[in-house]
Amino acid sequence: MKRNATLLLTIIIALAFTLSGAASAEAATDGQADVVIIGAGGAGMAAAIQAADAGASVILLEKMDYAGGNFIRSEGGMNAAGTVFQKALGIEDTPQAMVDDTMKGGKNISDIELVNFMAQNSSDTIDWLTGLGMDMSEPAQGAGASYPRMHRSAGGAKIGGVLVPVLMENLEKRGITILYGTKAVSLIKDGAAITGVIAQDKTGDELTFKGNSIIIATGGFGASEEQFAKYRPDLAGFSTTNHPGATGDGIVMAQDVGAAVVDMEQIQTNPTVEPTTRIVLSETVRGNGAIMVNVEGNRFIAEMLTRDVLSAAILEQPEKYAWLIFDQRVMDSMAALQQDDRMGIVSRGETPEALAEAISVPGEALRASIEGWNAAVAGNSDPLGRETGMMDLSTGPWYAIKVSPAVHYTMGGIKIDTQTQVISTEGEIIPGLYAAGETTGGVHGANRLGGNAVADAMVFGKRAGEVASEYALQLGHMELVVPDGGEISPLAEGNYTDGEYIATAPGRNGAIELRIVVYGGNITQIEVLSHSETQAIFQAVERDLIPGVIASQSTDVDIISGATMSSDAVLAAIDSVLS
Repeated sequence: MKRNATLLLTIIIALAFTLSGAASAEAATDGQADVVIIGAGGAGMAAAIQAADAGASVILLEKMDYAGGNFIRSEGGMNAAGTVFQKALGIEDTPQAMVDDTMKGGKNISDIELVNFMAQNSSDTIDWLTGLGMDMSEPAQGAGASYPRMHRSAGGAKIGGVLVPVLMENLEKRGITILYGTKAVSLIKDGAAITGVIAQDKTGDELTFKGNSIIIATGGFGASEEQFAKYRPDLAGFSTTNHPGATGDGIVMAQDVGAAVVDMEQIQTNPTVEPTTRIVLSETVRGNGAIMVNVEGNRFIAEMLTRDVLSAAILEQPEKYAWLIFDQRVMDSMAALQQDDRMGIVSRGETPEALAEAISVPGEALRASIEGWNAAVAGNSDPLGRETGMMDLSTGPWYAIKVSPAVHYTMGGIKIDTQTQVISTEGEIIPGLYAAGETTGGVHGANRLGGNAVADAMVFGKRAGEVASEYALQLGHMELVVPDGGEISPLAEGNYTDGEYIATAPGRNGAIELRIVVYGGNITQIEVLSHSETQAIFQAVERDLIPGVIASQSTDVDIISGATMSSDAVLAAIDSVLS
């Protein structure tokens, strides 16, 4: 009842300003929809699906050449409590336990109402995703969580590689169009209400989109050193795990129309990032029993503590990095690790001493660390205080991955309420404006628990689609209009022959070898098996060009500036398979 009353009041305000600003409403537009969504990442796609299912017309604006945002790089899973999958395994988790863990992990500065909403709606959102065709059947242990609640696909595949195609497929089924290469630059304000978006296409031409509701889902600002160093000067010079589009555009646009922001200085580093490729190692690796040692071969911290604590501890070690150590059992349990192994970032040894030699740490110390950990597991008592992920590492061979912290997630952002309505600096709802995902603040407080980013984006993205569409349709349905002459990219279909292919092409320094998987006619996976390129250059090809090919189902993508030969080689290898 309270939400309906608030919605009615907001609509009355919006209608009043719409009527008083009739000239503005009649301004020429290039496109229109009931709901205009800025950003085609996880939250934006979830919002679009839900809004379309509610009967609203939808336009998605995406500044990149591919959808998915940071979701493409998501490793672990989605936190949810009290799910059917947990109950089937006898895991007695509850939404209240999820709230308690999230508040504790966030140093008790999170918005308790937002946290409660996320936890209470997490199980239903798992059911919703399952209904969309997503496999979320395997709950795993995450750091800072009292129970295994990080839901992922069976076999432990990287969730981004599974969830993004499922969301894309559901957008396609609903006929939702994404306008790629279309960067939102400002919001249109009519009185107190937000009624549209000004954007630019690839050529810099201005486009105007009219909408009864606008949803900001542009992600955080972890890819902009200028932004994150402004709020946290101590992070200047840090690398990032974020995709290049995560530059805080939506936050700035919202501030320009009077939106409040919260927790902007709360920026999280992920402790387990492979430094050359910037691949994130999910904490489910540690949840399966992995330990960390320093360059002296010694454990130095309880590995399942929160990310901020682990990051600080690693930076206090000699050389400011650590080795993530695990055994064959852990390797066999996670498809994500097997993919990392094929990418060449995993060291191996038939014995702890052989592994120590491979990573240049003292063999006796590494063996002692592994055996000490196994004894702690057997006795259920760890001298360093670890209490979860207590599984031994006794099945050879043994493996190691070098890890160090990188800027990973920005907890701060636009202030919203539980209905995803944007709140002004005066504490009032801004009519017609909604936000969801990493572009918002308040959910994670001073530290985000692994698995809560996907939960945040899916729960609040879905909610934004519900509420924004209800508001928009009560103002009057808008027929979908797309701009004449604009670059309107329908969701891509590959129409290729299913199979698993190996392809090679000559790069600058030698052959580049790829593994390409086609399923259901679409390219679903491209792995770099080997290369001899300069890693600092080639990592941009892996992080940005390859996801663009998968998203567009085509090699007609922009090459990476400064990596022309590497880009051309990768595209040639892919073409050799597709043809």
